[in-house]
Amino acid sequence: MHDSSIFVQIIYSLRMKLNQITDTILMVRPANFGFNEETAANNAFQTNDTTRSTQSIREQAITEFDTFVKKLRAVGIQVVVAEDSPTPIKPDAIFPNNWVSFHQDGTLITYPMFAPSRRVERQENVMAAIENQFEIDRRIDFAHYESQNLFLEGTGSMIFDRPNRIVYACLSQRTDQELLDEFAQKMGMKTIAFHSVDGNHHPIYHTNVMMAVGETFVVICMDTIHDETEKKLLLDTFEATNKACIEISLDQMNSFAGNMLQVRSTDGTPYLVMSQQAYDSLSEEQVDTIETHTKILASPIPTIETYGGGSTRCMMAEVFLKSKS
Repeated sequence: MHDSSIFVQIIYSLRMKLNQITDTILMVRPANFGFNEETAANNAFQTNDTTRSTQSIREQAITEFDTFVKKLRAVGIQVVVAEDSPTPIKPDAIFPNNWVSFHQDGTLITYPMFAPSRRVERQENVMAAIENQFEIDRRIDFAHYESQNLFLEGTGSMIFDRPNRIVYACLSQRTDQELLDEFAQKMGMKTIAFHSVDGNHHPIYHTNVMMAVGETFVVICMDTIHDETEKKLLLDTFEATNKACIEISLDQMNSFAGNMLQVRSTDGTPYLVMSQQAYDSLSEEQVDTIETHTKILASPIPTIETYGGGSTRCMMAEVFLKSKS
């Protein structure tokens, strides 16, 4: 696309009323799911339980994946399932949201990944599963930044408040400030970057394990943010954008209660999607508060959470593109 066309695209995007949630998601059915030593370097949520065989882990992950897809479809959420190719082996292919995103203005974006083993997940056949059904007007590729050891891992690194054109991000080895700012400039958004650490004072590797933004609420582990100025900026922004703030504890975050995604069914009913572990960690009061904003859909994915270090949100890449039909 020529520079003038890019300018027109940005102006068009800025004028567009953006939706916060969608009724269509992309998921990748894994061929070789398993523990990834490379990602474990800075993902404290991963555990390598060596008492189980590689084959058992793979088979159980597929069972959990298929059950999850059935639950989503049963309530009217449209799921485009792409099959992971057997080779090259991609232990984290089940988490496509880190390497690709699809936007309402017709943009497809691919991202630079920290782990070399994850870079091969950027497969054309996966993107073709979307391109066959939806209109894509432009592509933006940040993957070349891998050669500079700069990373921005999609909607793992970035949490969007789309209608207010805000990108929230906790900075880490996988979320670079320079790339974050470049993304925001290209997409006509503003950034709110902050620092977030776990109970051992290690940087939170992905923003989407400690916060989620819905249409009218935010779920967030404020205990991970120690800078009072950053904390105040977040709380003030939530208030200014009319988002109810639902706080979770460090223990709840470690049960993936921050790794949630709000989607909607084709009849417009909103659902906050989470794992069964995340749901079980919530108090009755927190559940009641969430249910004043949205319905809840939970599915058990213990194998995926244990060995992959990610949960339901990581498994879903939202599709905001216009359908070709």
